[in-house]
Amino acid sequence: MTGTSATELPARVTALDQARTLLARAKEQKAARLLQVSEEAVAPAPTVLAPRTTETRVQQALDTATVDRALPTLPAVADLLPGAVLRGGSVYSVRGSTALVMAMMAGPSAEGAWCGVVGMPSFGAEAARGLGVDLERLVLVPDPERDWLSVVAALVDALTVVVVRPPGEVTPGEASRLSARLRTRGAMLIAVGSWPGSEARLEVQGNTWTGLGEGEGYLTGRQATVAVTGRGAAVRPQQHQLWLPAPDGSIRRIESARPLEDPARWEAVG
Repeated sequence: MTGTSATELPARVTALDQARTLLARAKEQKAARLLQVSEEAVAPAPTVLAPRTTETRVQQALDTATVDRALPTLPAVADLLPGAVLRGGSVYSVRGSTALVMAMMAGPSAEGAWCGVVGMPSFGAEAARGLGVDLERLVLVPDPERDWLSVVAALVDALTVVVVRPPGEVTPGEASRLSARLRTRGAMLIAVGSWPGSEARLEVQGNTWTGLGEGEGYLTGRQATVAVTGRGAAVRPQQHQLWLPAPDGSIRRIESARPLEDPARWEAVG
């Protein structure tokens, strides 16, 4: 995990063990705080600030989690979604762009939500920060190995947004069990790749960068074409054009309806 004390754990501890340890310690801390509050009601004591450990971060996520809610969303992301909102308890699948995944995380993160990323060792934390993700409330599990589904299920109990790149095909049974857990917690899952029964499927089908001249210059922005398909095979995909990001670093819709300039330079996004 990045941004946590996970690297200090013994090498033999698995990712699932780490997730379980975080949750167990968080619950212990919650019980201890409840006891402290009860005692302070009788005899108030001076407030002592505790260090911001991984366990306290996870507990904050547990304390602020709610069920059946619409999550804060960047306007450009809302334009892509059925109902124009991200819904707790839902799964969204994204193909072709890690930046789009980060953009979907950014709205909830900026409003205080805790996020986790599982199975993405190349996830760029600094790039996520640049797109609006608060790294102080981000937990990474780069390599969950074969326990990826159990790790995701454990983190769903504590965090608001969980991103996962499954190591292989997800079965309908696995998806159904995790969806039930998401609905109970009001958490949201972003699957990088395909996912059975996802609320919406978003795919970056083409993009072009701006800022380069004839062999010189700097990349300043990217225009992307995003195809969105809602639940159900009969739903017709809708195409949207986004700055991902714009030259000023923001993520926003491209207002012009004309095609992206220079289609010959379009390429798949990794």
